[in-house]
Amino acid sequence: MKPLLLALLAVLPASAALAADPEVPYPTGYRHWHHVKSMVIEQGHPLFEAFGGIHHIYANASALEGYKAGSFPDGAVIVFDRLEAKRADSAVTEGARKDVAVMHKDAKKYAATGGWGFEAFGGGDPTRPVVGAGAATACYACHAPEKAHDYVFSRTRD
Repeated sequence: MKPLLLALLAVLPASAALAADPEVPYPTGYRHWHHVKSMVIEQGHPLFEAFGGIHHIYANASALEGYKAGSFPDGAVIVFDRLEAKRADSAVTEGARKDVAVMHKDAKKYAATGGWGFEAFGGGDPTRPVVGAGAATACYACHAPEKAHDYVFSRTRD
């Protein structure tokens, strides 16, 4: 009995760590993916308070196929690298990273949110997920009007 108890105690910390992992994984290496586009949301835009700053959008190979086809396959990942916009000397430059927002396509796993999993990592820190169970209201509700584009706002540029 004692060896069984010790074995269970050894497994519990690992199980707790796995359970605490974010549902949508952090996109390691995303800055080496295809750069879709960049944009700046400035003061005066209706989404400035929530999303103001510089956005760089990246797509993995599957997401790039989806942009071309108009529908994204499972495994597609789109990343919004959001940074503060600093103004000085008549230039806008990148400031601190606000977050790394992720859309991960898996039609079965994320069926309730249009086939997409949503997460954002505060400050770009893989250990700081900030959306969690609120994805349906914090992210999907906003993306729902883009159903005709598979819930994706961004488009590639030539």
